[in-house]
Amino acid sequence: MKRFHVHISVPALDDAVRFYSGLFGIGPTVYKPDYAKWMMDDPRVNFAISQRGAAPGLNHLGVQVESDEELHEMQKRLESMDADYVAEPGAACCYARSDKYWAHDPVGIAWETYHTLDTIPMFNDGADEHACCVPAADAKTTGADACCSASASGKAGSSCC
Repeated sequence: MKRFHVHISVPALDDAVRFYSGLFGIGPTVYKPDYAKWMMDDPRVNFAISQRGAAPGLNHLGVQVESDEELHEMQKRLESMDADYVAEPGAACCYARSDKYWAHDPVGIAWETYHTLDTIPMFNDGADEHACCVPAADAKTTGADACCSASASGKAGSSCC
């Protein structure tokens, strides 16, 4: 079964956690100094917020799947639409390791389809706090190295969240 995913960048994490906890009627499932996530079943959504220097507002949308088969199905959907997408197997981001595909809708909103494989103790694998980011809108299937612009991370092949 798939789960809708929303990620919002916020300027003040604690204020946002208080607001969303009140709105959803529950506290976050994951709560770190720079990140919080609610895994809800009613509505079935993975809602995440982070305070990591991105402009406040919508960071990206996504579909979280529960199996490799569902992720493969999502990849086939991207291919059937002739959508440019970025593949990120084993990406480390948002305190999790995941296999991912990134695409942008016609107005440029980033969409992440992913299967979470495990949790990790850090936001990402690198010392660079920006190593976890949404790929540039002009990234192509063969351009996984273009995931993050030089201004975002300064290195190719960075994991995205």
